[in-house]
Amino acid sequence: MATQTEDSDAGPLERWTQSAIENPERVYRALFYAAMLFFLVTTMFPFYWLLVLAVTPEGNLLAGSFLPTVNLFGVSGTFPLPVPKGFNPAAFITVFEQVPFHLYMLNSFALAVTTTIIVLFIASLAGYVFGRLRFPGRAFLMLGILAISYFPPAAFVIPLFKVFAGNAPVVIPFTDIGLFTAPRLLNTPGSMVLPFSSLFMPLSVFILTTFYGQIPDGLEDAARVEGTTRLGALFRVIMPLSAPGVATAAVLTFIAVYNEYFFSSIMATSPEATKWSPILGGILSYQTQYTTQYNLMAAASIVGVLPVVILVVVAQERIVSGLTSGALKE
Repeated sequence: MATQTEDSDAGPLERWTQSAIENPERVYRALFYAAMLFFLVTTMFPFYWLLVLAVTPEGNLLAGSFLPTVNLFGVSGTFPLPVPKGFNPAAFITVFEQVPFHLYMLNSFALAVTTTIIVLFIASLAGYVFGRLRFPGRAFLMLGILAISYFPPAAFVIPLFKVFAGNAPVVIPFTDIGLFTAPRLLNTPGSMVLPFSSLFMPLSVFILTTFYGQIPDGLEDAARVEGTTRLGALFRVIMPLSAPGVATAAVLTFIAVYNEYFFSSIMATSPEATKWSPILGGILSYQTQYTTQYNLMAAASIVGVLPVVILVVVAQERIVSGLTSGALKE
């Protein structure tokens, strides 16, 4: 009787705390659903907003608010989610009729594939060295490679822009001694492939180093007894046995390059670059000096991201298994 009296006298917060202590599973479940709802809203709302803009007729984009007023049980209020002001799905067709947007998508695909091949080749060699060879300074060098990935891309823009412009020789830092004059790469695919390869290589090196280090030495020794070289053992034995890690590095690099914005918006600065400009150039082509077609830009963004969404859906199990398999050494 006294316990019931104490429970009735306790406040709501105290009763909830006592219930959480007695049944922590309810708290864990509530936290899980709250976190899932938060990430679902923050990740899906931008795509929903793009869809709303894409299907709204161009003439209605600036006509009033996207938050309609609803009347529920005699009470008026503002609906919390934006809704389209009309319905015009023809924008998804117009994006291909107004500009050759499919060519921009093909350019992004070609840049991503080229960068992925370069990154995998160099990262495989580096992963073999760091994962299977023992030499002084190995940990320090690996730390230096990983430190590159923490530098913001903006830190490399001015020096790279000067080098790719080809107007001045490359000099030794803090001196005036010229080394060489680089060819003009600005407004060419090389001005994007080279920075992409440098920025996204550290992660691939780290992933492949972890995987290559797990391959038993006996398998490589057996291949070398048969007459193969270290490179032969790498490409014929180690890489096939590390297929999950290689696939993970390839998919992550492809997605990162395909979605890259910063260098794509800087290294393609002239009309002559439109023939190889990535998706970003296609989306910005719907914006002129006097007009901005927001519905076409939104529709182009949705169409452009579809290949990556399909790739993630198809390869998500391989990505997860590759990251988790390389997390622990057996």
